Amino acid sequence: MTTIVVTGGTRGIGLGLARSFLARGHQVVVCGSRADSVRRAAADLGVLALVADVADRSRLQSLWEAAVERHGRVDLWINNAGISHSRVPLWRLPAEEARPVVEANLLGVLNGCAVAVAGMAAQGGGHVWNMEGLGSDGRTVPGLGVYGATKRAVTYLTRTMVKEMPPGVSAGLLSPGMVVTDLLTHDYGPEELARVRKVFDILADRVETVTPWLAERAITHARNGAHVRWLTPAKIAARFAAAPFRRRELFED
Repeated sequence: MTTIVVTGGTRGIGLGLARSFLARGHQVVVCGSRADSVRRAAADLGVLALVADVADRSRLQSLWEAAVERHGRVDLWINNAGISHSRVPLWRLPAEEARPVVEANLLGVLNGCAVAVAGMAAQGGGHVWNMEGLGSDGRTVPGLGVYGATKRAVTYLTRTMVKEMPPGVSAGLLSPGMVVTDLLTHDYGPEELARVRKVFDILADRVETVTPWLAERAITHARNGAHVRWLTPAKIAARFAAAPFRRRELFED
């Protein structure tokens, strides 16, 4: 039985991963930034769930210690917590909106990696997964510069970590592709969403479709330098080729 910590595990992809791990018989601990969502996740999943601001390393250290106290060790740590911002050019994005994105998406991953790797080195092994997103592959999208920059940085960070892991500890990247969550549709108005909906209906997937697949591979592919991708270039090409003959509707009207 594997013990897994999922940051941002109270909603979206993180919650889907937690459910998928539990369905496979593993032990799960989650954290979230809001007390109400943490309470719901604890009741829904029946797991240890804590409020933790990932930008505060001491809170993630407490999360590690609580997980070890409950389950004895942590085998996998998934840095999933992340937020987005308004879809506007950088020069129009207020500092008070940009800062939390950098703190959650990049500083939170830095903190999670530091805590998990140190703990895993002390216990004799473990694996850290960092979550990719828009921008990880270098693709740029106007209006999402800060979000994309944080995800690009996470990819660089992880590839560097792979070369500096202590004995028995490993790191890798999980890439969920386009998943229908509040992050994907954040800040789209009804008319704008209608314009991009055709592409989303071709390339995106629901949480319950992607997360069981990711969870299985997070367990079986936990080796140093692993890169698990749901939406590969081949899959993208195949979906666009099949689009005229296959109708997919992911959004409720």
